[in-house]
This record gives sequence, structure tokens and C-alpha cells, in this order.
Amino acid sequence: MPRPKGDHEARRRDVSEAVWRVLAAHGFGGLTMRAVAAELGASTGLLTHYFRTKRDLVAHALDLLERRTEARPRRAAGQGLAAVRAALLDILPLTDEATGSNRVWVSSWDTALADPGLRADHARRYARSRDKLCELIAEAQRLGEIAPGDPERLAAGAQAFVLGLVVQALLDAPAFPASRQIRLVDDHLAALTPDGRGANGG
Repeated sequence: MPRPKGDHEARRRDVSEAVWRVLAAHGFGGLTMRAVAAELGASTGLLTHYFRTKRDLVAHALDLLERRTEARPRRAAGQGLAAVRAALLDILPLTDEATGSNRVWVSSWDTALADPGLRADHARRYARSRDKLCELIAEAQRLGEIAPGDPERLAAGAQAFVLGLVVQALLDAPAFPASRQIRLVDDHLAALTPDGRGANGG
């Protein structure tokens, strides 16, 4: 149940948790004021104190998803090619938690595509991810672990590869278990290395 009215921040956390539970269960397609209110055990009128419109609710949900994704534990990255590998593996649905998060992300794409502002926000999120990956690739190139080439192009290719792998793993989990996803990432990285051996030595 919602907390007392005077505790605004605690109530906002309650609302955010209810939003997340609806997203985890139903994706963005099932994210409505009514669904969040039911999850919260409150009236839709209460939610209008936080979200005046459905778009405000969706924008909050996207921000919440981004914060939860950033807060998720990451692999020990090291440096060079190992750091690139860790960054790519952190994106994939290799655990139950990461699978749930990725399901929500993928369900958000259709919602974002339908709204120019949300689409631009999503584009910026993926651009930031590419920029971070570009920095890691450039460092691996300086260490001689990735062959020379435009790091921005390589980052774009790696991001496109791993997001495509996310979709395949979500749609056909039996065909893409965690072990196969990891092997495919290693194959992709091996093609970028000077000797073709990859982050795990081939």
C-alpha cells in the first residue's frame, strides 16, 4: 500500500517499484495508469500526482529502466580486449535478471519508435553505449589486442551484433543458451584481433 502522503519520496519509490513490476510482468505494452494503480493498490487519481499523462508514465519507466540497467553488477573488466568482451557480455541475457531486463528493453522499442521525443531519448542512450564501447576498443587497439581500424565503426558493428544476439536469445532461448551466446561473442571478437585468437585465446 502507498505510504503516508507526507512521505513524498518514499511514496515515489513505491510508485517506481510498482511501475517496474508492471514492466517486468507485461512489458511496455501493458504499462497503463490502471495497471500501475492496481499494482500499487491505489486509485489512478493518485498517480496523476506523479504522471499527468501516459507519456509521462512511459518516460519515467524508460528512465527507471536505464537506472536499473546501470546499477546492475558488472563483470570485472580488466583492460583492453578483455574489457570489450566484458562490456558485450554484460548486455546479453545470460542470467534470469539480465533476461528480464532485456525483455523490458526490447518491449520499449515499439513504444519509443511511436514517439519522436522518446525515440530521440533512446537514440541518445544507445549512442552513449557506443561511445563507451568505442573508448574500450580504442584502448584495446593501443594495446595491440584489436587490429587497426576506425574504433567508432567497430563499436557500431559490435553493438549491432550484440543487440541482434539479444533478440535471438529472447525469441529462441533453447537455441541460444548462455554458453552459445558467449561463444558467439568470442567469435565476433576473434575476427577483430590481429591473430584471430580473440579475448580467450581462441
